[in-house]
Amino acid sequence: MNHHHRTTLHTLFAHPISANIDFKKVVHLLEDLGAEVENKSGNRIGVKLNGHSASFTHAQHDLPTEEVVQMRKFLESCGVTADRYPL
Repeated sequence: MNHHHRTTLHTLFAHPISANIDFKKVVHLLEDLGAEVENKSGNRIGVKLNGHSASFTHAQHDLPTEEVVQMRKFLESCGVTADRYPL
């Protein structure tokens, strides 16, 4: 995982929750982690990672706070935490 992806991962897990995480960077991070990302109808994407699946709203620019929380929970359920990928 490159430095940009690790930075994005740490931003997702930061407290307080960041409100300016670029959606494209999150998608690239997920792909680097080995996730299958597919576009779905209704402006949504489907993500499959480590046997878990979830769908998220495709944000035009930055992820809304609620999506950051959902993404964080999804990554934790998949066994991905910021501690595993130090900066």
